[in-house]
Amino acid sequence: MSLTVKRWFVLAASCLVNLCIGSIYAWSVFAKPMAAYLSSVGGAALGSLAIVFTVANSVGPITMISGGFINDRASPRFIILTGGILFGGGIFFSGFAKSLGMLIVSYGLGTGLGLGLVYGCVVANMIKFFPDHRGLVGGLVTASYGVCSVIMPPLANALIAANGVTATFKIIGAVMMILIGAASFFIIRCPPGFVPEGWTPPAAKSGGPVGAEKDWKGMLLDPIFYVMMMMLCCGAFSGLMVISQASPVAQEMIGMSAASAAVAVSFLALVNTFGRIVAGFLSDKVGVIKTLVGVFAVSMAGLIVLYVSGDFAGGASVVLFYVGISCIGLAFGAIMGIYPGFTAAQFGSKHNSVNYGIMFIGFALSGYFGPTIMSEIKASSGSYQKAFLVSLAIAAVGFLLTLMLSAKHRQSA
Repeated sequence: MSLTVKRWFVLAASCLVNLCIGSIYAWSVFAKPMAAYLSSVGGAALGSLAIVFTVANSVGPITMISGGFINDRASPRFIILTGGILFGGGIFFSGFAKSLGMLIVSYGLGTGLGLGLVYGCVVANMIKFFPDHRGLVGGLVTASYGVCSVIMPPLANALIAANGVTATFKIIGAVMMILIGAASFFIIRCPPGFVPEGWTPPAAKSGGPVGAEKDWKGMLLDPIFYVMMMMLCCGAFSGLMVISQASPVAQEMIGMSAASAAVAVSFLALVNTFGRIVAGFLSDKVGVIKTLVGVFAVSMAGLIVLYVSGDFAGGASVVLFYVGISCIGLAFGAIMGIYPGFTAAQFGSKHNSVNYGIMFIGFALSGYFGPTIMSEIKASSGSYQKAFLVSLAIAAVGFLLTLMLSAKHRQSA
């Protein structure tokens, strides 16, 4: 079997791995029952638990970058297996946590560091395997990451209702370790310089110069990197802010039941997944920059709708909430689907494992500040609404940066 054919099987195994680690986005379903459990044993309140999700999303670049150096030189199998043990083990041992500190170590550090190893390795490896479909494959691989967050909230909610939150952590953690470990054995490293059969690189087609491959040092010397990283931070901010506390927002601001809120979290994850695939496809067809302009516009519209949804009551409030999270989910998914291929297209595929890990610092920043700002605004004002205005301002900055980058591209064309 040729490598051009075999890569599709590697893609399937990679999607299964990302499907598993996407369970991190079900955190908002765990937050309330875990806060109640910790309170019963003398632990933390709901508001303070936001730091757990914040840590989990902030530490990823550490292992993405370190794992990227190994991935560029060796098989990704060991990295994914190690990351799977860290990720699943972090969820598993969260079932033994009796304090906020223990939960930060297990779920925050364990799952966060494990996710960084797995996600960075899988995405970078598949982008190298598919230089002919960077946007689409980036969308598919990251979409599989989002699919689990469609499945997991109602499943976790049912398991929590039947077994309690601590037992649910143990069950899910064990399953994730087994699935990721098994899938890792079907993933191979993309050979350096791989070119799919029947495909000619665009530079060779046009006879123009081949774009420079930049390692992390060269990337950091390029001003475009800092613009792109800020765009990623601005683009991911609203998504991570809403995802981190979607269930409490649905219950407290809109008045949904816990079960209805879990359905809303799954819906948010579904549109997030859809956004990754669609944006990846569009970026291959119309270009990354044009796609990103539309993404930021959709995000800003969604934040406005979420802000006003809190002023309505009953069915109108629920409808507006769903419209708002649809926009946020689509935009967040699009950003995550586009950026692996966007980074490779700008700085080359050869060093993309490390380069994308460094670029992911933008995501980590939004993963820290998004949930933190929302939690602090809720604590100080008693409402989530003002957080949407803050996020709207940040999305507007991302929109302006994208327009600036678009203008620069037109000048250099």
